[in-house]
Amino acid sequence: MRVCVIGAGVVGVTSAYFLARQGYEVTLVDGQRGPGEETSYANGGQLSYSYVAPLAGPGVLSSVPAWLLRDDSPLRFRPRLDPHQWKWCLQFALACRASVSRRVTAEMLTLSYLSRDVLHALLEQEPLSFSHLRNGKLIVYRSHALLEKARALVEYQASHGAEQQVLNAAQTLDMEPALAGMRAHLAGAVYTPGEEVGDCLRFTEGLFERLSRQHNVRTLMGTPVSGLRRSGARIVAARTPAGDIEADAYVVAAGMGSRGLLRPLGQDLPIYGLKGYSLSVPVNNDEAAGPAISVTDYERRIVYAPIGQVLRMAAMVDIGGGPGIDEARIALLKRQVGDTFPALPLEAAQPWAGLRPATPSGKPWIGPSRAACNLWMNVGHGALGFTLACGSAALLTAQMAGIQAPIEPRPFLPG
Repeated sequence: MRVCVIGAGVVGVTSAYFLARQGYEVTLVDGQRGPGEETSYANGGQLSYSYVAPLAGPGVLSSVPAWLLRDDSPLRFRPRLDPHQWKWCLQFALACRASVSRRVTAEMLTLSYLSRDVLHALLEQEPLSFSHLRNGKLIVYRSHALLEKARALVEYQASHGAEQQVLNAAQTLDMEPALAGMRAHLAGAVYTPGEEVGDCLRFTEGLFERLSRQHNVRTLMGTPVSGLRRSGARIVAARTPAGDIEADAYVVAAGMGSRGLLRPLGQDLPIYGLKGYSLSVPVNNDEAAGPAISVTDYERRIVYAPIGQVLRMAAMVDIGGGPGIDEARIALLKRQVGDTFPALPLEAAQPWAGLRPATPSGKPWIGPSRAACNLWMNVGHGALGFTLACGSAALLTAQMAGIQAPIEPRPFLPG
């Protein structure tokens, strides 16, 4: 069977790889010149399998008014005359109920743990070089009250297989001395030993290179898909400037471009671009400059991931606005990072901004589209594309092949 996968970010490349391994003839097509050049390019770098609780949580709505009034807010909302934005925000608000958040967290943990296992098995067969490190993760808290709330979440996630430990301030500093810059404001941390980091772009490029060698794979880069042509109940072609791509089945894994491909077919995806920012700073083995363990500053919503000779810092959620870099947000991120790690050479930081295609609930859509009987989706991973990519690809491949799914697929079915 011939399968056309649209999108060569980390989700699209992993989807194409596992479909090719299943024996399908795969065509992977993307408008960019190389793989991973959009959302996957400079993301946070954390493979946080135990931290997949959705952004839509029970404490978010009460925090929003204060966030909107602060210049240093981790969340910024720019209202637009866009019905899709307001519809998404309403659905997001409904997803903030505690019962919904707990259910989604449990469902997402099944997918994230599958993704971890699939990635580890993949690396035994494909020794990819992407600065992969199993170094654990610290979620650090400045507030004792928030640390106690985190303790309750640790207990809940333990019932779903998470291995975590709550540390006081002294224990946190013993584990990661580079956090000494926030000693006066540190309440403690949650430590998860099994978390990992890696360079998402290098992983995507490495897997793409191995995929391209396979005899049953064709890659078409620099070839944007302008639309999908439907005849009856089936998609019969993907339209591109280089001509139509004909296949027996089509997979949309085009990130932010997915909604534009599916809307003309009558399916309006509930995904919205949550803009995030990152800085990449060379550390060159300077142990005093940055952390050796993956760190998340909970109150400021900043993640720190040591990736080879670079410390990657990612932060913020902007709802609304364009895709470009907002210099004021980058300046704020530098100030906040400098407060925590004053020895970092932030003058050498490389800034980046990208749109994370997120659903209101935080769950990706993985499975068949109702727009056509041979159309499939793997979209809406938000900030967790790198973490969930391998599991999502394995789940999609099982559904398309009609074999036993590795986890219950129902929570992730489109719609």
